[in-house]
Amino acid sequence: MTCNKVIIFLKYVIKKQDLGLKQTTKRIVLAGGPSTGKTTLINHLSSKGYDCQEEISRQVILEAQAKGIEQLFLTDPLLFSKKLLEGRYEQYKEAENNKTDLLFYDRGMPDVTAYMDYIGSHYPHSFAQTIFDHRYDLVFLLPPWKDIHVNDNERYETFEQGQRIYNYLKKGYKQFGYDVIEVPYGSIEDRTEFLLKTINTHI
Repeated sequence: MTCNKVIIFLKYVIKKQDLGLKQTTKRIVLAGGPSTGKTTLINHLSSKGYDCQEEISRQVILEAQAKGIEQLFLTDPLLFSKKLLEGRYEQYKEAENNKTDLLFYDRGMPDVTAYMDYIGSHYPHSFAQTIFDHRYDLVFLLPPWKDIHVNDNERYETFEQGQRIYNYLKKGYKQFGYDVIEVPYGSIEDRTEFLLKTINTHI
């Protein structure tokens, strides 16, 4: 572990201790690359009555396409990432008064810098500071799954690119002090059961 990672981790421990008595709702992130079953899992949890925050990136992509920018992430990755971080920050703040026991997020703020690292693009220090200041309780990571991989107007990465994104996501979350829990392949019911059992064990 590098010096910077140690500092981030120690700050995280202190921050978590400071916030421990204030936050009752547990924030759970489902992270993963394209076509991993992440959004399907979020939708299933929502259908079972769990409080869920939807993915922001598709909204950003569609808004850009409406303005004639087909792939904003490729055209202006910094602007795209800034909009994503702003959207996920707003999701986080909106949920501060949430009264439910669990709140699931379709991706978290660390996804933003992980994707920027994946494409080798620089971003301001304020990105990392915002991510550090707003913590989640558990992070689940869904691995690449070739059997369900598809491409569409919003998901244009190949399966091989998805594998690389997965590695950057795993590394990125760990750099912010998170213990990443990998979700095994399986039916939507099996994955949901794995999530809930793991949450009960860790929280």
